[in-house]
Amino acid sequence: MKKIEAIIKPFRLDEVKDALNELGVQGMTVTEVRGFGRQKGHVEVYRGAEYEVTFVPKVKMEIVVTDDMAEGVVRKIMETAKTGEIGDGKIFVTTVEEAYRIRTGEQGDAAL
Repeated sequence: MKKIEAIIKPFRLDEVKDALNELGVQGMTVTEVRGFGRQKGHVEVYRGAEYEVTFVPKVKMEIVVTDDMAEGVVRKIMETAKTGEIGDGKIFVTTVEEAYRIRTGEQGDAAL
């Protein structure tokens, strides 16, 4: 199993979610996060005063899928979340040793 963590722009969330549903992804966890990468934030103007926004709002998606689905999920996130502008995000893929469904006690791929 693989855990895919994608940090994307918030306005792309619904499009990415719908695209992953079409692939057969059955669940995900989404968290609103803030951070920065190479862009190091940006400057905004509010009521005539400039201020620096160091941490940019993002959305973090966490998805656990079987090994054979992982590459397709990553590809679909990249296609759907891409705007071509700085700050499109990152995707991290890690191996999951084991998964358990609390309600039934199922484990491994069956728990997904």
